[in-house]
Amino acid sequence: MVNVSFWKQLWDTWDLRIMILLSLLLQIYLIFSAPLRKRMSTPYIFVPMWLAYLLADITANFALGLISKSQWSRRDKSGPFANPALLAFWAPFLLIHLGGPDTITALALEDNELWLRHLLGLGFQCWAVAYAFFESFPNHNLWLPTVLIFIAGFIKYTERTRALYLASSRPFRNSLLLSDPSPHSEQDMIKLLRTEARSSSISAHNEVELPSDLRVVQCAYGFFEIFKGLIADLIFSFHDQSLSRKYFLTRSARDAFLVVEVELNFFYEILYTKVAVVQSKLGYSLRFIAFSLTSAASVVFYMLEKNKFETIDIVITYILFLGAIGLDVIAFVMMVFSDWTSVALTSSYYFSSPIVQFLRTILNVNRKRWPENSKKPRCFSFGMIMNIVRRRWSESLSQYNLIYYCLHPRSDRWEKIIGFFGLTNMLDGVEYVKTVEFTTDLRDLIFEELKMKCEASDLLEDLDMAKKLHEARGDMVLSSEEGCNDLLPWVEKFDFDDSLLQWHIATELCFNTDEASKVNDIEGGNIRNTENGQKKDFRGLSKLLSDYMVYLLIMQPTMMSTVASINGEIRFRDTCAKAKELFRTIKKDKELHKLQEKACESILNRTDYTDEERDKSVLISAALLAKKLKEKEGKKMWEVIFRVWVELLWYAACRCRAYTHAAQLSKGGQLITLVWLLMTHLGVPNQFQISAASRAKEQMWREQMLREQRKQELREQRKLGERKLRELREQGERIFRELRELREQQRESREQRERMLRGLREQGKFMLREERERTLRELWELQEQGERMLRELQEHGKRMLRLREELQQELRQELQRELRLVLQLELQLRELHERELHERELQRELRELHERELMWRERGIEWNSE
Repeated sequence: MVNVSFWKQLWDTWDLRIMILLSLLLQIYLIFSAPLRKRMSTPYIFVPMWLAYLLADITANFALGLISKSQWSRRDKSGPFANPALLAFWAPFLLIHLGGPDTITALALEDNELWLRHLLGLGFQCWAVAYAFFESFPNHNLWLPTVLIFIAGFIKYTERTRALYLASSRPFRNSLLLSDPSPHSEQDMIKLLRTEARSSSISAHNEVELPSDLRVVQCAYGFFEIFKGLIADLIFSFHDQSLSRKYFLTRSARDAFLVVEVELNFFYEILYTKVAVVQSKLGYSLRFIAFSLTSAASVVFYMLEKNKFETIDIVITYILFLGAIGLDVIAFVMMVFSDWTSVALTSSYYFSSPIVQFLRTILNVNRKRWPENSKKPRCFSFGMIMNIVRRRWSESLSQYNLIYYCLHPRSDRWEKIIGFFGLTNMLDGVEYVKTVEFTTDLRDLIFEELKMKCEASDLLEDLDMAKKLHEARGDMVLSSEEGCNDLLPWVEKFDFDDSLLQWHIATELCFNTDEASKVNDIEGGNIRNTENGQKKDFRGLSKLLSDYMVYLLIMQPTMMSTVASINGEIRFRDTCAKAKELFRTIKKDKELHKLQEKACESILNRTDYTDEERDKSVLISAALLAKKLKEKEGKKMWEVIFRVWVELLWYAACRCRAYTHAAQLSKGGQLITLVWLLMTHLGVPNQFQISAASRAKEQMWREQMLREQRKQELREQRKLGERKLRELREQGERIFRELRELREQQRESREQRERMLRGLREQGKFMLREERERTLRELWELQEQGERMLRELQEHGKRMLRLREELQQELRQELQRELRLVLQLELQLRELHERELHERELQRELRELHERELMWRERGIEWNSE
């Protein structure tokens, strides 16, 4: 028989120790694994992190409850621990654990809205720690390290609550409305972006120099400071859009995507980590205080007598100290090597500080963050780890294929069981969703299409045409391609979700049945040589985008909620049911591609669909679309399909809510989020709000820009006026000093002038008469000289005119002489030509005579030369 009381006593003895160590292990796991969730989209990373995130708070709260219960049990002398002071000393460590690591504050975006619950938890847990602390008196010889750890834990827990509060929707929106940007943050970044835009425009037609990795981070931070209001649906000025548009239009695809990836990383860290609290002067100070208190508490505990404690409890206490200090050191290392620190150290506000220059050198802020042309590392190697660390998002695409899903269905019984427990979506993600690498070819072509659309939007002045361009979801591509107008009904006459399913099935049918492309990709038209000589596989890239868009439609319905309705999911289920029924007759094959080919051929070959099946399923319309596409094989069929998918992608991207895009950052990110932010920087999604209200807003923005320009001019004029006023004041003071000196001189010379005045009057009258006469004579002489010079100038002008006429006459004569010479030369040439003809005639006659002489000689007749 099992001894229940023994095991219960054993658990009562070790439960608190196990919970405290488990809480520390969860904190260590979270600080290292939390950054991986933005770099990897696999459920094998997210699910354990989700469990650790939930268990971390539960374990710490449970341990605090055990401490409170143990302290209460001490009153009856029935507790397992003999010394209550140790329990009170362990309690503040749980506050540090509840504060969580710097790398994660919220698992999902919705967790930020629960900041009030964490604030209440902060108060309750502080009360529980204080209760355990006061219950340990009067024999509490650990009160000093307990107080020190309690202050450090309170700081950590307050940081987490503050970070959740700042990342919640309403405070985040209020911070955008009320904040006054510092002069060395946003304005410095705007100056940097303007410089980048000017330098890019100068070198746009030349070979573009790749920017440094640090410059990429700085520009990304500048755009983040300007466009962080996207999360709150803030409307931006045309000046901001023009600034970002000029920058991205002159960038390569690699540079543009790097800037957007780093910018999204800033969004992630401000929404899901403690960056908003730690990356400030107050945050640095509090972090230093907390680390100092923890270190001081460890020294105090080391110096105290510990004979009353058990050895295992002393070991656990040292482990808690090492864990707390180690977590702080790791968080400090991550903080100083983060992009935030690099931007702060390279700000022009601190540029002249020698301390900052020393830190910039020590931390190597200008280090290489993204090596160029790096080879694919081997699995489980150091290169693979560094490749993951350098990422700012998962750099992968999730793939969901309708044909594969229908070819590998679950049994009905198993489907009902997992549906009862609500595990269908999770198991579908594990079983039917595959992950592929986001290739550079796909990146370059998507950016090329985005730039083409942005440049086309600049050329369209008609608002209706601009609105059509913004609302295009494949029809713009088909209208621009020659011979593709017959494909427009599959875009215009169906809803977005129906059209997406049809194009997905048609792409799959063409992919698996296009023998020409599989045998010879170049003849099939799916590979094109680009300007840099590289080849782009439109066939493979089209399938990637096709499976990715269906993944968003089926597995991420919240992202497509604005463009797809519940009818799309119903249509998907009806289509899958019909496809499963159709595939039952297919003979199973071990090779997957052959099985998919058979399935696609069965869809294309079947024609006996009922009216009900035509209404519910999209198989028949998708098959007709595939047949139409096959007719366009000679006209770059796969390039057309790829461009349609890109247009469907940006149509869904610019209509997805910014809040939904931000929610995906904690799950590895999505390509549609990068495309959305790129379109925002290029001005595509906001430029075509064509309603009457938007026109009024546009006019209001333009007037506001004019007012701002006028205010800027007035400020400059005011500064200029103030500067001139200061100069005038200085001149006035200098004149006043001179006037004082002149007045003194006037007083001294006044008497002399009065004495000399009488004599000078007589002399003046005489001299005035003489001077007047002399002046009149000089004026008369000057007048005569002027008239003489005028006559000379007139005569000179006449001579010049005569010279001009003579020169013109000489030129005419010279031209006539040259013409006569040309005519004489032509006559001489004709004579020479005639002489040459005459000589040729004489030569011909001589040849004839010579032939006759030979003929006569052959006949034996004497030839007479005459």
